[in-house]
Amino acid sequence: MKEKIENLRKNYLEDSKNVVNLKDLEELRIKYLSKSGLLSSLLTLLKDAPKEDKPLFGKELNILKAELEQNYELLKQEKEKESFLNSLTNEKIDVTLPATTFNFGSIHPLNRVIKEVEDLFVGNGFTIETGPELETDYYNFELMGLPKGHPARSMQDSFYITQNTLLRTHTSPVQARTMEKQAPNPIKIICPGKTYRRDNDDATHSHQFMQIEGLVVDKGITFSNLLYYLEQLASHIFPNVLGVRLRPSYFPFTEPSVEVDVKFLRNGEIKYIEILGAGMVSPEVLRKGGYDPKIYSGFAFGVGVERITMLKYGIDNIKNFYLNDTRFLKQFKGE
Repeated sequence: MKEKIENLRKNYLEDSKNVVNLKDLEELRIKYLSKSGLLSSLLTLLKDAPKEDKPLFGKELNILKAELEQNYELLKQEKEKESFLNSLTNEKIDVTLPATTFNFGSIHPLNRVIKEVEDLFVGNGFTIETGPELETDYYNFELMGLPKGHPARSMQDSFYITQNTLLRTHTSPVQARTMEKQAPNPIKIICPGKTYRRDNDDATHSHQFMQIEGLVVDKGITFSNLLYYLEQLASHIFPNVLGVRLRPSYFPFTEPSVEVDVKFLRNGEIKYIEILGAGMVSPEVLRKGGYDPKIYSGFAFGVGVERITMLKYGIDNIKNFYLNDTRFLKQFKGE
């Protein structure tokens, strides 16, 4: 037994001299000091030694174990230091090289304006509602006072998937769905989202555009309530406007209906620019939505997000919003 102890000590010291790096050191530990290593194997032989020799061999084995572990720790510290110094030499940073630059994005101008409008109306007690972009004829047209064969459909009949489903042409179906769900409780919502409509292919029109519609239904709602929110919206988006002007118009789902212009001063002259359409919700739309028009009244408005964003930032082509051109988008950093 004593001979085996001395041989193990001698072999360990010989192998330790060949350790060059941390990988070699780990192999040394596994060979001699692990649970399945040579030292553990030798300890298991102690039980077979003569009874009178066990105390002596046990003492010798404990001394050997302490020596090997101490040697291993010293060797580990040495090799870790060497590895660290090698890293400093081989992985040093050349501080004279140009720094890596990162391109930071910015909020898209359309999303920026949507957020501004949402902040205004949520602050006034409105909630935000959304709905499907693939819509049925029933919600897109019929509940909005546009039955089949209605002449006003010709302005919107566009991207049909089947005879009775199409890509929504406005966000008004969200209003219809909300009325159907909440009637006869009061409603105060805005509905931002994408819409799709066959339209002129020019600098200010696109087959896809975004709308934000608003709807308020309750007892005692009047045109004055609508005018208040229209003025709030105009001054919130365009801080320099002088007010709004309403012009009579026609929409199948509101009665009466108006076009809304913003009033501003340019070169010493008063100018007007149309920004949205609005009106009082028609009795037919209220009735179809589950509200008694003799008890409830309401107003609705719809604004094209691209239109007010182009006016707000002086953008001359609607296609700039969808080109993903970073030269265009980076102009809106820090706004």
